[in-house]
Amino acid sequence: MVGLPIPQAYLGLFPRVVVSGNPGGIGHNWVKATFIDGVAPFEVRQMPEEDGGLKRAFIPAKLQDNPALLKADPTYRARLAGLGNPALVRAMLEGDWDIVAGGMFDDVWRRDIHVIEPFAIPPSWNVDRSFDWGSSKPFSIGWWAESDGTECYLATGKRWSFPRGTLFRIHEWYGWNGKPNQGLKLSDRTIAQGIIERQKEWAMHMRCTPGPADSSIFDEINGDSPAKQQAALGIYWTKADKTPGSRMRRWALMRDRMAASLKPRMEDAGLFIFNTCPQFVRTIPVLPRDEKKPDDIDTDAEDHIADEAGYRLLKEATGAMTINMGFSTNG
Repeated sequence: MVGLPIPQAYLGLFPRVVVSGNPGGIGHNWVKATFIDGVAPFEVRQMPEEDGGLKRAFIPAKLQDNPALLKADPTYRARLAGLGNPALVRAMLEGDWDIVAGGMFDDVWRRDIHVIEPFAIPPSWNVDRSFDWGSSKPFSIGWWAESDGTECYLATGKRWSFPRGTLFRIHEWYGWNGKPNQGLKLSDRTIAQGIIERQKEWAMHMRCTPGPADSSIFDEINGDSPAKQQAALGIYWTKADKTPGSRMRRWALMRDRMAASLKPRMEDAGLFIFNTCPQFVRTIPVLPRDEKKPDDIDTDAEDHIADEAGYRLLKEATGAMTINMGFSTNG
């Protein structure tokens, strides 16, 4: 557009690039990370210079948005169903980018059900946190509220009772630099300080109890460890279960929890994510299975939040061993 005067009505609209595509395929994760993650549909965001400096917006498209196609080809929906893979069919019908056909969670994950508006946590519910350590790779900290069966008031004002043990991811801190699978390289004391600041900001510092962390943080070198560094500032953890087979057990538990949440009348403990936890929503639904061990997640994937959340789920199933370091519940 160099040298061409742009009419006033079109200022800010050029240069313009319009692209379209379907979920799946070799470019799926790139498109999702570039245009979809971390932004609401139709929201226009200004990109920094290193990302081109233009404005971007994601416009979702469902089959029902194209009535002309359905009128011209009434059998199109049936042919899509013939693809066989339910997750891929849903992706095509609903424009759902939270899938990897054959992924670990694509058949049990539904963003419209699992991701909910935050609500006030009843005082009788337990609140704790879980931690997957990382430096050059991201660390992940999740804060959880566990239902004891007491009724709560949803964001809509509706009273609701969830099965005892249902978990809600209410906050998160993902230690990345904004690029997938790249960490912040923060010190352990800096992470502890960040936890304290966030818990005070959320008015839950005196309520949050220690939860499971990657057991490697307790490994000592010359009498010191990440756990000791954080404990010096009053942040304590319990040891996550990392016994043989525990990793695949975590994924099975997460699948069970997601499936339980899909039922209109829940009977078993489920799993829900507050929409203030975008990194869980960004990473979990697209985690691929390991080609050699299909019951496990590919370890080259961005699985740090999955590990951290899995520690919390496995604690609920087996009971994590508390490390007696003289802590209070004010961590």
